[in-house]
Amino acid sequence: MIRILLVEPMNLLRGTLAATLSLEEDFAVVAELGCLAEALDMARAVPPDVAVVNAGLLAGDGLRLLGRLGSEQPGCATLVLAAADAPGLLHRALEAPVRGVIGTQAAPSELMRAIRRLARGERVIDAGLAVALVAAPRSPLSARELDVLSVAASGMPSAEIAARLHLAAGTVRNHISVILRKTGARNRLEAVRVAEDAGWLQ
Repeated sequence: MIRILLVEPMNLLRGTLAATLSLEEDFAVVAELGCLAEALDMARAVPPDVAVVNAGLLAGDGLRLLGRLGSEQPGCATLVLAAADAPGLLHRALEAPVRGVIGTQAAPSELMRAIRRLARGERVIDAGLAVALVAAPRSPLSARELDVLSVAASGMPSAEIAARLHLAAGTVRNHISVILRKTGARNRLEAVRVAEDAGWLQ
């Protein structure tokens, strides 16, 4: 029996996935959760064979939590569900300590096949996602501009960004002006969103 830990923030989708997977005779969904923090405690109580995790949960401290799950449960293989139109999340998924990545548009039979392969110790990388990642637009931002935007993503004003990066405040303002022009964004927050969605900010 393959014990599955399902971590999906959307209640409806989580319930549908759990019900579908539970129909398989060799599957047992041991838990269906909405966040990775809960997954750590649940995995300690009922060690899973495969954790199915939505890539959206890898933002913020998600990668760290997934790393902890992997170190605490080395026998658990992680399968990330990622969308081809969100290369930023796809980048994070491939950087994470996972053994499988599959598209959110995959048929239920493909998901089940991926889970079984992971349980056997194999790796699973969705070919369509790999192609989407290669085809994703390259960043027009320089390394320094990416540094500035990464710090700006935390909401810091220009003076604090300058102090953090050891730059003059005027230099930071110039970088931000160039970033807005290159990304076509109207403000910093929009520029951060554009860069994250494109996978330029890691």
